[in-house]
Amino acid sequence: MGHHGAKKNLVPLIDRLNRYPIGLFDNEKLRQILTHLFSEDEAYVASRFPLQESTINELKRATAMDEDKLLSILDGMADKGLVMDLQYGKTTYYLLMPGLIGFFEFTFMKQRADLPVVELARLMTEYLYDDKGQAQEFFGSTTQLTRSLPYEEHIPVSSVVTTYESAREIIKQSSFGAVGQCYCRHKKEHLGESCDRNAPTQGICISLGTAAKFMTRRGFAEKRSKEQLLKVLDTAREYNLTHITDNIRHKPSFICNCCSCCCELLGGVLQGYTNGIAKANYTLAVNPETCLGCGLCVSTCNVKALGLTPLVKEEKRRLIIDEDICLGCGACISACKTGSISLTPCTRPPIPEKKKDLFVKILKEKKRFTPFLLSGIKTKVLRGLGIK
Repeated sequence: MGHHGAKKNLVPLIDRLNRYPIGLFDNEKLRQILTHLFSEDEAYVASRFPLQESTINELKRATAMDEDKLLSILDGMADKGLVMDLQYGKTTYYLLMPGLIGFFEFTFMKQRADLPVVELARLMTEYLYDDKGQAQEFFGSTTQLTRSLPYEEHIPVSSVVTTYESAREIIKQSSFGAVGQCYCRHKKEHLGESCDRNAPTQGICISLGTAAKFMTRRGFAEKRSKEQLLKVLDTAREYNLTHITDNIRHKPSFICNCCSCCCELLGGVLQGYTNGIAKANYTLAVNPETCLGCGLCVSTCNVKALGLTPLVKEEKRRLIIDEDICLGCGACISACKTGSISLTPCTRPPIPEKKKDLFVKILKEKKRFTPFLLSGIKTKVLRGLGIK
């Protein structure tokens, strides 16, 4: 368990984390969370981290620490999901994880005996839902960190499905894949609660590429073949879960399979942040002639975008679709016994190409881009001079 004494590094740590596109709203609950997660030394090292991936020599300069001690601290932080250690050729680069999406999730993505998990589950839940400050920080920008993916079997034959719209193609094109347990459902279990849909906690969240390699190496996930990952998508469909991924076109790093009762991303939409998740390029259409008004799709929708007209004597109830809320995921369609609802193409804002493009957009919207730019220039200059 972390222990801070005077907590002298806690404020610098929060300041550093708030230079990311998604920062952490400072309040007492956040400080309690960080006190549990970071030791004094870890908080100091994290507070000194550059904004870009950094070598051990760059971190030695930033922290003025002995290399052996620093390596030991970084190794412990990687095991806890506070940093990622990434191998490029013969060089290891270190990246400080943001809080969300980052070390909050990693905290509950494996079994932990070193943390007060019940207390952390309570604190994190209260932090995310009891104060609008963090919800506004996460969901309040114009460009969103995540987006929904449509159920491909419901996409009209006439539609051209691009690779980045296809969960199956994202998996097929990834170089490495793994599965881990759902952070949201695992955290909820520590609160003595369970998923209303009985959706699985284990082996349901997919990680891809470089992130998956890190997570596998550090015990947050287990490697799976592409065929096995595709079966995870099939399982998600059985429970009418919504696929959510990075809001980028090139090499998304995860596909979460989410329900409305547990998922904190969908919870933001239910809190009123209707644009809190970027929507798929589809919305729902209903055939009023065949719709029975039974409401099965209404109870299946993960963001409560569906409703029924009031019950009037001798009149059939009609389905109402709130297109401002609908994610275009199509998770509700299989619940319809008469095939009366379907996906239809619509126009959405363009999806950023790469993660760096996404971060730059969000940082500019939040007027935090200058430190990111200057840090990148400094790193390029030093590396250009052979100082690594």
